Formats: sequence, C-alpha cells, structure tokens
Amino acid sequence: MEITYYGHASLGIAINGFHLLVDPFISGNPKASHIDIKALEADYILLTHAHYDHVLDVEALAKSKNAPIIANHEIVTYYEQKGFSGHAMNPGGSRKFEFGTLKVVPAVHSSSFPDGTYGGNPVGFVLKGESKTVYISGDTALTMDMQLIPLFHPIDLAIFPVGGNFTMDVDEALIASDFVACNRVLGAHYDTAALIEIDHEAAKNKFREKGKELVLLDIGASLQV
Repeated sequence: MEITYYGHASLGIAINGFHLLVDPFISGNPKASHIDIKALEADYILLTHAHYDHVLDVEALAKSKNAPIIANHEIVTYYEQKGFSGHAMNPGGSRKFEFGTLKVVPAVHSSSFPDGTYGGNPVGFVLKGESKTVYISGDTALTMDMQLIPLFHPIDLAIFPVGGNFTMDVDEALIASDFVACNRVLGAHYDTAALIEIDHEAAKNKFREKGKELVLLDIGASLQV
C-alpha cells in the first residue's frame, strides 16, 4: 500500500491495483499548486466530512475520473442529487470493496457544505488491504472512542490531524497514537494557513521521545505501509 500526501488532508492511496483519493482539496491550496489534479488517478473518492477544505475538487474529479464517492449518507445523497454515483456508509458500518475492506468510525468535528447544506456526522475510515491496516481519522478531536479501534483492527499506520485550532494538535495526536496502539503516524491538516502552522522538528521530537514516529511528508511525496 502506498500513500501520497497532496497537502492539507488530501491523500492518494494505491491499494490492490486501485487508486483512492481522500478529501481532495488541492486546486484551492496554494501550497499544492505543483499538483496537477487532471493527472491524478482515482477509482474511488473517500470523504470524511463536507467542509470546503475537504471537498473542493470532488465534483471535478468524480466527473473526469468517473469515480464513485464513499462517504456518509448525507454527503452521498447530496452528490447523487447532482448526478454523481456513490456508496453511503455510516459509523459502525463496514464493507468489502474491490480495493479492500473499509470500516467507518466516528470523528468529533462538524460538517456542512460550502452552500450551507448539512453534511451529516463526520467520520474516519479504517482501511484494510494488502495485509496492512490504516486508520484515517479525518478531522477530529481526541476521543476515548479511539481506544476501541485496536480491539478489532491492529493498525499499521494512523493518519491524524496535527495542526490544532480546528482539530487535534501534536500533543493530542501523540495520545491518540497510544489509544490506537500505533507508533507510526502520518500528520495531516497542518501548515495550510497560519492558524494551523506547526514546528516540524519540535513535533517530530515529541514523538521520538516516546519511541514513536511522526511522518510529515512534502506535498506530492509518498510512503509505503
């Protein structure tokens, strides 16, 4: 499994011969101006919630790539009314897709579309495939519910927001890594704006001091799980 960071909370995941895009906010992110969204591969689009900084490029990509949208009921219904295809899920639900197995878990945040339409409950995803399991928390606060995840899904990589203000910060992400029993964390939702800028080396050192690894990828860079 290969994960590519496209800035903010946008991810590309290559798994079992398929390509997933998570929360595509690329064309509106000046820090990702070198990423050509037309060149991206997308067999499916996964959305954790409806905020503009997670859905900006959904319609363009879903149309050009003919990619179904996987998200909560309200988000999928919203896009189906616009003529796009999707598969609705909600927390507690899981399903085996051609790319692997996807489990939907709670996230503590808010969710509404740029036009004000209610976006349902925010979620995270537990993705299994190629004998690996990745937890994508989505935008969330630190929550005790995270402790349930490793009871069912041993996690090889956790993807957490680390920018603070709107989500967990670095210190809380460190605790979250304990909750999900995973020592390797990929940071997301940071540096896009002044409110969520972080000190990269200080953040990495906090994880190192606990025998853990915080990965902060350059936009367009990838890691193997």
